[in-house]
Amino acid sequence: MDYLPMFAKLEGRPVLLVGGGEVALRKARLLLAAGARVTLVSPLLATEFDELAGRFNHLPVRFEPAHLAGQLLVVAATDDNEVNGLVYESATELGLFVNVVDDPARSSFIFPSIIDRSPIMVAVSSGGKAPVLVRLLRERLESLLPHHLGGLAELSGRVRERAKQLLGSLSDRRRFWERAFASNALAGLIEKQDWQSAEAWLNEGLDKAQRELGEVVLVGAGPGDPGLLTLKGLQQIQQAEVVLYDQLVSPEILDLVRRDATLISVGKKAGDHSVPQDETNRLLVQYAKAGNRVVRLKGGDPFMFGRGGEELEVLADEGIPFSVVPGITAAAGATAYAGIPLTHRDHAQSAVFITGHCQKAGQEPDWQQLAATNQTLVIYMGLMRSEHIQQQLIDHGRKAQTPIAIIERGTQARQKVLTGTLGELASLAQRAASPSLIVIGEVVSLRDRLAWFGEKSGEKSGEKSAETNAEPSGNDLKLVSLA
Repeated sequence: MDYLPMFAKLEGRPVLLVGGGEVALRKARLLLAAGARVTLVSPLLATEFDELAGRFNHLPVRFEPAHLAGQLLVVAATDDNEVNGLVYESATELGLFVNVVDDPARSSFIFPSIIDRSPIMVAVSSGGKAPVLVRLLRERLESLLPHHLGGLAELSGRVRERAKQLLGSLSDRRRFWERAFASNALAGLIEKQDWQSAEAWLNEGLDKAQRELGEVVLVGAGPGDPGLLTLKGLQQIQQAEVVLYDQLVSPEILDLVRRDATLISVGKKAGDHSVPQDETNRLLVQYAKAGNRVVRLKGGDPFMFGRGGEELEVLADEGIPFSVVPGITAAAGATAYAGIPLTHRDHAQSAVFITGHCQKAGQEPDWQQLAATNQTLVIYMGLMRSEHIQQQLIDHGRKAQTPIAIIERGTQARQKVLTGTLGELASLAQRAASPSLIVIGEVVSLRDRLAWFGEKSGEKSGEKSAETNAEPSGNDLKLVSLA
């Protein structure tokens, strides 16, 4: 770091300001707002200084090194380079912190760009290298940080001691404040500046927190690319104390989980269930009943062949609060990154999503319906049963020449796409690794023209290392479980 960021308490402390123009006026306002005891040295003052009359000590003379006696900080804000240089050299000899405005080389401290939501303060600096960029960042932060943020901090300060008395452990208090600050109910009261009701809400929440269960949030991590994780999903995993995740969740997304959270792998990808579903259910209940904020992180969308509904049923039976944050399902994400539209006016008027996993009773699906033309068939977890799928679709009327694609690690940097025909499905599947998605239908033929993610110009081979959200243009979306 070129500079150590820190906040200085200047209340009642002596600061020398050299200069009497517009720049010095801005610095005087800032220093006085921080409570500094300002001495201003300048033969003349701009008329705008009248608004600050009586709030600073004015010495109507040119700067001399003797003026530095007893000062804590020094600011040179004149348009005279010789005077600024003398201030810098004299202050440096005395070991004082000095700032020469717009001259980082002659400054031992700098004024950052400030977003003031007192007592919340945010400071941004480039060390004088990119002031315009810093100004743009400050404007962006100003728009993001609500003006009532300071009032919220003051309110929490009034409740803080009671929180320490009622909630003995640091983790319990942290959990309480995280939930409170994330609450729409509290936000609504603060936006109306109803501070009395907001304080009562917090105190009531403290009483409940002593006997409160934790909660579980079911979060869809999307198909792999961390850029496809929803904003709400990101917020949830960064607030979680415990995260139970599947193997389908990419390492890049796991890196976004807050550093002090407990991470627990519960397996689950095709052909590899390292943790039985009953054990996953037990862990969810155990951690939630211990008062934790638990995130169940699933690849894709938790309600799309992710057994999310089954897990929520267990939580409902146990009386544990829960919520769901949907994710972009693999069928939407992977096909878009592979340049394969799910529907197309000329090729497919509907899309059917099925899973290659067997149902408990071994019941076969309606192959006649699945083999229909003018629809796209997307198969999750179908590699292991690819030969059976191929044979059944051909036997029920789907042409062996129908274009197909197998998308491996869809939307990720290592994405690979194998293309061929339905008659080649079983052999292509032997060259693919889980997790993979099988796409069957005439829309696959569009890939040569529409592929964009990681594609080399002019590449036409059947295997491509191939990312964006596609919007289906057709009418129907059907969900089927394949035996």
